[in-house]
Amino acid sequence: MKASELRAKSADELNNELVELRRAQFSLRMQVATQQLNKVDQLGKVRKDIARVNSVLAEKAKQA
Repeated sequence: MKASELRAKSADELNNELVELRRAQFSLRMQVATQQLNKVDQLGKVRKDIARVNSVLAEKAKQA
């Protein structure tokens, strides 16, 4: 997910995206805890996506 793609979305869409990413993060953390996760790099990717969404939301709030 790129920041340019996120900037094209509305604040409501970004909030929904953030909720989905946090659910995915929780699911991945549970998979790590139960040793069922094969691709451990997915957790880092989700964390970075959450940070990107938060950054774009902050930009939009600052502009408004």
